[in-house]
Amino acid sequence: MQLQELYAIIELPAEAVRRLEAVAPAIALSDFEEDLAGMMDIATADAAYRRLSARLTGDADHWAMLLCQLECARRDADRYRALGAGMDVFAATMKCFTRFLRECAVRNGRMFFDRGWWTYRQLSMRIFRLGALEYELREEGGAPCAGIHIPSDADLSPAAVDDSLAQAAAFFAARMPDFAYDRYTCSSWLLSPALRPFLPDGSRIRAFQERFTLVGEDPESRDCLEWLFQAPEDADIAALPERTRLQRGVKQLLLRGGNVGVADGVIPLRRL
Repeated sequence: MQLQELYAIIELPAEAVRRLEAVAPAIALSDFEEDLAGMMDIATADAAYRRLSARLTGDADHWAMLLCQLECARRDADRYRALGAGMDVFAATMKCFTRFLRECAVRNGRMFFDRGWWTYRQLSMRIFRLGALEYELREEGGAPCAGIHIPSDADLSPAAVDDSLAQAAAFFAARMPDFAYDRYTCSSWLLSPALRPFLPDGSRIRAFQERFTLVGEDPESRDCLEWLFQAPEDADIAALPERTRLQRGVKQLLLRGGNVGVADGVIPLRRL
């Protein structure tokens, strides 16, 4: 697979492709081989990303970092095939790059790559997208667990979530049998009890919340500004959009000095 083929598979925005092609002649990927290999290994991915970030001086909008990470993604295609994971899972997982670029453009009014600190998780095959949700190989309290992440384009209908959980169970059993997890965990503003007054009966978010047993909260987190309003943490609350019932309710909560925060939830496998 060539990089241009990868760009097509993950439906990279045309603007991003132009920027990558502009920066590519100045980047000798062979000079960064140790860092690229490091980002593809769960044990070294974080350190390799930090090392590469320090080396890419002058990369203000991080297009060079994106080029390096997409080179890792290109190489990952062979590892997915070897795992028997299927190119559909590969494409769905690596479309995180496309999603993050588009989210950045909406949030900031221009496109740049601001998620390199996160996407090495996909490159090191620590996160997989299976249906509506993403699943991260994690360890908490000395025991393995599958951390659920909720992409901004996730379908949270009960049927779609059921299907995703079923895909995850089958995927890990068949492709990673040594990953002996016993629970799913999730930390998200979408699990916050503060949302309940704004969620009517039949709400997809409410149904998603009810799958989890809450085990902790961070009432100070302002994650909802980014994910619900596509706004920075220092946004003017009065200027936040009110396009949906949930936006209107949360905006009024924030204007009153309240907050949504983040809640931590668990689904034991025995419950599924």
